[in-house]
Amino acid sequence: MTVAGTGRPTRLDIARHHVEQAFGPTIAKRLDTFDDGTLYIGPGGWTRLLAWFADFLVHVLFAGAAFVAFAVATRSSPISDSAAALTVLGLLIGTPLVYGLFFGNGRGVGAALTGTRLVRVKNGGRLGASACWAMLVRTVLFPLLLLAFVTGGTAEGSLSRISIDDDATRRLHEAGLRHRDSIRLY
Repeated sequence: MTVAGTGRPTRLDIARHHVEQAFGPTIAKRLDTFDDGTLYIGPGGWTRLLAWFADFLVHVLFAGAAFVAFAVATRSSPISDSAAALTVLGLLIGTPLVYGLFFGNGRGVGAALTGTRLVRVKNGGRLGASACWAMLVRTVLFPLLLLAFVTGGTAEGSLSRISIDDDATRRLHEAGLRHRDSIRLY
């Protein structure tokens, strides 16, 4: 990319060049900026998939355990089919919401295993209370979105959260590369 009409590289291109020299081409390819211009290193595709899969597995295990507890608690008393269906639906939606309550810092089990962190796209800040919604999206809505794509559907929207490579981003900032605007154009 170049600055419009000048043929000169952009600040992000120059930052990528610095990152490539300091950390290698693999890290440099994953360099990006938050909406406010702060630089970060995104995780690789396999790392993102592994983090998602770990969170999805935790969701399935917790929902399964809760369903077994529900079945054991109601085995001696009959329960209507609609009440059972609502309970299962509540467990599928409620489990990731509760799971997200414990990870407002963006470090769910998947992120902890892969060294990533889920942050706000706007400025790289903590998720806070929106972690519940983020976990619901990651564990329930994302698989439904994948199913829609596989069956030929499309979806539009914008990101409000993104994963970062925590260690690589920390090293980037320690090396003095914090913000796009601090990079001097040649």
